[in-house]
Amino acid sequence: MSHFDVAIVGAGMVGASLACGLIDAGFKVALVEAGHLNSAQNWPSDDVDARVSALSLASKNLLQNLSAWPLIERMGRLQAYRAMQVWDACGTGQLTFTAAEQHLPYLGHILENRTITSALHQLLEHKQYHLYANSQVVDMTVEESSPRRLTLDHGEQISATLVVGADGANSKVRQLAGLPTREWDYPHHALVTRVKISKPHDDTAWQRFTEDGILAFLPLPTPTDEAKNAHYCSIVWSRPKAAAEAMQELPEHEFCAALGRAFEGRLGEVLATDQRHVIALRQRHAKRYIQKGLVLVGDAAHTIHPLAGQGVNLGFLDVAALVQTLVQAKADHLDMASLSVLQIYQTQRRGDNLRMMALMESFARLFGNPHPMLSMLRNTGMNWVQKLSPIKQHLAQQAMGVGAHLPPLSQAPQPEKNII
Repeated sequence: MSHFDVAIVGAGMVGASLACGLIDAGFKVALVEAGHLNSAQNWPSDDVDARVSALSLASKNLLQNLSAWPLIERMGRLQAYRAMQVWDACGTGQLTFTAAEQHLPYLGHILENRTITSALHQLLEHKQYHLYANSQVVDMTVEESSPRRLTLDHGEQISATLVVGADGANSKVRQLAGLPTREWDYPHHALVTRVKISKPHDDTAWQRFTEDGILAFLPLPTPTDEAKNAHYCSIVWSRPKAAAEAMQELPEHEFCAALGRAFEGRLGEVLATDQRHVIALRQRHAKRYIQKGLVLVGDAAHTIHPLAGQGVNLGFLDVAALVQTLVQAKADHLDMASLSVLQIYQTQRRGDNLRMMALMESFARLFGNPHPMLSMLRNTGMNWVQKLSPIKQHLAQQAMGVGAHLPPLSQAPQPEKNII
C-alpha cells in the first residue's frame, strides 16, 4: 500500500491549487480525482463554460504565487472588471464601486472556471506527485491512532498522514468522516448562461435586485475570432424555481427580450444566448472542518449564496491558510495530523467564512423581501453607504480580499517565479 504525507480528494480549482502549493512545499502528495485532469490550453470560442468566477485580488495573488496566472493570461479568456454597479429595482437606491477609488487598476477578474482548472492541471503535469484519475473514494478508516486509509472504487488502497476533502458540496470525505453540517435550500434557483449584448459592458460588473431575485451581468472578453464591437456577459439570474425553469425553456428570442426588460436595457438589446442552465441554490456549512488526520476545504466545508461571487474566493483562502499551517507545522517538527495543528487552520478560516456567509445571507433576505418598508430601508441604506466613503471602501476591500492579515500565498507575490 502506498503511503503519502497528504491525500487530496478532488482536483477542481481548490483541490488542484492545494496540490500545487503542497507539492511546491515539499510534501509527498496523492491526488484522487473522479474524472481526469484537463490541461487543454485552447477551446473554440463557442465552447464556453457557463460557470464563471469573480476572482478577488487575493485569489489572483494565490494563482500568481503558484505560477498559474501567466498560463491563464495566455489562454486569452480573462476579463478584468474595473467597476461594480448595484441598484434596487424597487426604488432609487444604488451603489457604485470603482477601482480608481481603491487606487487600483481593477477590482477583480471574471473568467470561466474551466480556465482556472486547466492552468492548474497544466502545472501539475510538471510536478512530482501521484495522480489517481478516474477514481472515487468508497471507504475510509476513521481510527485516530494511525494514518487514514482510503479505499478507491477499483479496489486499490492508499494511506496518508492527512486526508483533505476537496471534493465539493456533496463531499464523500465529509460524509465518511461523519462531520455534521448546517444547511438549507434557498427558494430560488440560478439560471446561468453567456449572452451577447448590443452595448459595451464597460468593464463593469452589474447587479440588479428585483422583487423576485437578483440579476447579475458579469463582463466577459470578446472572442478573438469576432469583431471588436461584439460584447458578451455571463449572467446569473436568481429566480423562484418554476420561473427559472420556465425561462430556461423559452425560445431564444423570447428569452433575450425578457432578459433585456428585466435588466432595464442597461446594456442595450440582448442579441443571443448560449445554452441555459438552472442550478439549485443551497447554503451549507460544516460544523467542524477537522478531525485528527482529516480536514475539509472549499465547498466540502462551505457553500454560499452566489450573491457576490465569493464562493471560490473563500475556497482559495482556505488553501492559502492550510498550506501556511502545514508548512509551519513541518518547520516546527509538529504532527500535522494532530488536532492542535489543524485547529489553527480551522480557527483562522471558520470565523471568516461564517462572517461572509452571514453577510451574504443577510443581503439575500433583505433584497429578497418585497415588503414596502424593507424596500425603503434598502434604498435609504444603499444611498447612505454610497455617500460614506470609509464604509464603502471597507466593503470593497472585503470583496477584493486585501489586507496584511492574509496568508502568504494570498498576498502580493514576490519577484516572479519561472513558469512552464
